[in-house]
Amino acid sequence: MGGWFSKPATETQVTHGQRMWLYVLAVIIMVLLVAPTLIVIPMSFSDSQYLEFPPQTWSTRWYNHYFGSEEWMQATATSLKVAVLTMMVATPVGVLAAYGLHASRVPYVRAAFVLILTPMMVPLVLVAIGAFYAYVQLNLLYTITGLVLAHTMLALPLVVIVTGSALKGYDMTQEDAARSLGAPRWQAFLTVTLPQIRFAVITSALLAFLTSFDEVVIAMFISGGDNPTLTRNMFNALRDQIDPTIASISTVMILITTLAMVLAQVFGQQKPPK
Repeated sequence: MGGWFSKPATETQVTHGQRMWLYVLAVIIMVLLVAPTLIVIPMSFSDSQYLEFPPQTWSTRWYNHYFGSEEWMQATATSLKVAVLTMMVATPVGVLAAYGLHASRVPYVRAAFVLILTPMMVPLVLVAIGAFYAYVQLNLLYTITGLVLAHTMLALPLVVIVTGSALKGYDMTQEDAARSLGAPRWQAFLTVTLPQIRFAVITSALLAFLTSFDEVVIAMFISGGDNPTLTRNMFNALRDQIDPTIASISTVMILITTLAMVLAQVFGQQKPPK
């Protein structure tokens, strides 16, 4: 153990022992962030009519209620469908936007970057109100298309930021070399650049999926009818009554999110084929 404390943690020769305060702080922050989430899991196995921790009686009652409810299953299917479609739209558009911003030499290109980030800077409720009034005019209210467009708008800045950061650490001369050998720009990007920023692209896709899957504010305004989202129904259930089914649904969402993160790590860290 003493040897580990004296080993350098970085190239600056700062040892693990000197960084121990940082490790302790990180553990405390992680516990504060994760503990409230983990409490939900045992609560979901309670047999009580109300949310209780720790459970007095263990049961899968509320999971049976969730998976046996047509209303909850419909909302879950809608959320998954919208999240997947949002990921499929936001990821390629965001990656291309990040590449264009990075490679462009056009003046005031930073203004375009700020414009893309606007959904992150405007209060979400204002975005929701604007989307509601626009969708009323366009007949997109309570539709899958409307939800995907709105969630893509929210996910796009994240994709651009993550992919743009990866491109800043990428040596563009490699792509220039491919183009000098006769490869069109699109082919050079797909065969040379994209494999090397693969992890960032997969991470961006994951963030786009989670942004849509977890979003509730805009969903409260523009989802409903035959296409309610899971988060919208959860919010309504908490507002109208304390239904322990929410705990079981939250546990399922935690599992889906964790699985998505694990898959992103597994596929993102794989080395691209030579």
